Amino acid sequence: MILPLPLIALLLGLVEGVTEFLPISSTGHLILVGRLCGLAGARAEVFEIFIQLGAVVAVVVEYRAKLIAVARGLVTSRSERSFAMSVAVAFLPAVAIGLLTHHWISEHLFGPRTVAAALIAGAIAILAVEKWKPAPTIDRADRLGPARAALIGVAQCASLWPGFSRSAATILGGLLCGLERKAATEFSFFLAIPTLGAATVYDLWKKHDALVPGDLAWLLVATAVSFVVAWASIRWLLRFVATHDLTPFAWYRIALGILVLIALQ
Repeated sequence: MILPLPLIALLLGLVEGVTEFLPISSTGHLILVGRLCGLAGARAEVFEIFIQLGAVVAVVVEYRAKLIAVARGLVTSRSERSFAMSVAVAFLPAVAIGLLTHHWISEHLFGPRTVAAALIAGAIAILAVEKWKPAPTIDRADRLGPARAALIGVAQCASLWPGFSRSAATILGGLLCGLERKAATEFSFFLAIPTLGAATVYDLWKKHDALVPGDLAWLLVATAVSFVVAWASIRWLLRFVATHDLTPFAWYRIALGILVLIALQ
């Protein structure tokens, strides 16, 4: 490794926290930063996936009141049951396709070139949706309904391509389904809880043998860093989408994707 593991862990935690909920792909950035630091292979993939757990905890902490209300209302409240069902329905498509394609994705798409291509492809999707999205008709994430949630779940499958961005895919899916920008962003946050949580557990179970003694401690440090930074990122993004569209993120993605492709020549 070019850098010592403690420094890599801190850097990856910072990158994960900043990028997880922005529509610029945390996994793509982690792959690029990991390669620059000399961390590659199955061991790198465990780091890149596991530290997403910090972002999951950030969502749980930020929306703890809503999550408690949903848990309490599963039996007594129709609206809370509908919201929980919407999140579950949106979660399933990526789970099904992810399980079927996990090995192929790990073998073929966890590289700088494919990440650069995904960054550019996602940017084109952002520009297209921002230009042609329908007028919003839903102003709250918990009013989405399972039918539209299923469509967002299908959109989330695009994020199985590292570099496309789970956040971008789900927010764009929400905008196409008629959600206001803030509602689409918040639903993306809630959907992150089962999606990232399941990915973390599955990847650690499949690839824990790739870790070496001492890795776990620094994984936990990186996860703690990602939690703190992701929590701040959630609050910043909610303020940003209240007055801006996602176009600036698209141009950043295009610039980064082109820069990576040039660097690989």
